[in-house]
Formats: sequence, structure tokens, C-alpha cells
Amino acid sequence: MHIEVNGARLFIDVVGSSLVPQGTVMHERQSMFVLHGGPGFDHSGFRPWFDRFADQVQIIYVDHRGNGRSGGELDTCSLAQWGDDIRTLADNLGIVKPIVFGNSFGGMVAMSYAIRHPQHPAKLILSSTAAKMNWAESFNRFSEYGGPLSLQVAKDFWEKMDEASDKTYAEVCMPLYTRNPSKMAESHARAIRRLDVARHFSLGEMQSMDQRAGLGQIACPVLVWAGAYDPITPPSCSQEIIDHLPPGHGRLDLFDHSGHGPYRDEPEKAEQILRAFLSA
Repeated sequence: MHIEVNGARLFIDVVGSSLVPQGTVMHERQSMFVLHGGPGFDHSGFRPWFDRFADQVQIIYVDHRGNGRSGGELDTCSLAQWGDDIRTLADNLGIVKPIVFGNSFGGMVAMSYAIRHPQHPAKLILSSTAAKMNWAESFNRFSEYGGPLSLQVAKDFWEKMDEASDKTYAEVCMPLYTRNPSKMAESHARAIRRLDVARHFSLGEMQSMDQRAGLGQIACPVLVWAGAYDPITPPSCSQEIIDHLPPGHGRLDLFDHSGHGPYRDEPEKAEQILRAFLSA
């Protein structure tokens, strides 16, 4: 379904009820926004794995403005606006104190939202993301995992991000993101892709992005996930997030057998940890 949010028509999909009958009362569950990576992709890469948590919380998948099935002009696509969209979306839906899960670029949006509206979220889950990119380490990892070709392809893509470099990056570097490349390839194949949005953010704001100082304003519990073999947002980026959160607010879980997106590579462990965090 679509909903108007801050001048853009955003696509959301909902799994599970917010009200559940329990005897003589209606029990209200919390709602969890699930924010996809990219930018330029849609929420479909999370399906159907995250649907399973609808027995604990109401799941709301969001295509960010300018992404997937959502509208929005390119010049309005910024971390500040994407973060504000989550606040307004929750308010428009009547959701108080949402839980927000963000993977990769979605985690950057989740941080923007929580920094700009620190009293609004109940909990954050930041998966395979960064408050500030560490390009030197990322390129070293592409070289280590895929050799000189992968390094050159990665550098070319993150400098140009045109159709040719995008195609080569998908063939050479994307399989290095995960220990389960066939699953990632399947989810990417069904996604609606917007290369113009990816280029706009990735070659623009993302290059100078630094949200570290603002993390100290976040007031809610934060769960941070890192994959030991993640080439694009390595564990050092996750540790940096923890280091800048208020003391006692953050918890880091390192997945020893995962790349980018531990829910793909170690789904059983990820489910156990997330269920415990949701119910805490």
C-alpha cells in the first residue's frame, strides 16, 4: 500500500497485527519498521525471512523515498529527509515508540532518524552498517577476498557507478558480500532497482557522511550486528558505532561466519538474538 509522507508517496507492506485478542482484552504489539539497504533497492530482499517475527511484533516494510515502489524527487533524497520520513510515517500510522531495524544503507537511515528524533524510537537494530565509511579497509578486504581484479572493480564502481561498472561490480564483487551468494543474487533479481538514486547518494552524501558525533544523543537500546567477513561495512564500523553511543546503550554481536547481512548467512543465530532483543 502507499501512504503520503512529507510530500512523497511511500510504499509500505505490513505483516502481522498490531492488536491481538487475548481473552477479554485486545493486546497491543509493538511495530517494527524494517529498512532496506542500497540505496536504490527495495524491501524485497528481507522477504520472507523477517515475516517470521510477526508473532512478536507487527512488521512494516518500507521502500525509502525514491526507492523501489516509492515516489519522491531525487533532490529530496538525503539522510535527513529519509530519517524524517520514518518519524512522520510512524506518526501518520499512529505508531508510538517504534522499533527500527536497518541493514546497510537502511541502518544509516535508522541512525539519522534516531539522531534527529532521539526520544521517538523504542529500540534500534543496526545491521552491517556504518556511521562513517572506512573505504581503505573496505578496499583492502575486496583485495583480500577477491584479489586484484575485485579491488579494481570495487574502486571503479565507487568512483563511477555507471551501468557498466554496476554490472561488473554485481558479477565480481557482490558475491564477496556474503557466504551465501546465491541467496543474495536471488533477492537482487526480484528487486526494483534505481541506479540513479544509488549514484545520487553513494557518490554524494555517503562519501562525506559522518554520523558518529550524533550517536551520543540516542536514548534507546541499540543492537548492532557485524559480519566478520563483511567487505563493505567491516566490523570496525560497527565497533565505531558502539563507541559513540551513550555508555550502556549499545550491544555488539559479531557473527563469525557472516558477511554483509548476518540474517542471510547465520539465520538461526540472528533469529535467536533478535527475538531476545525484541522481548527484552
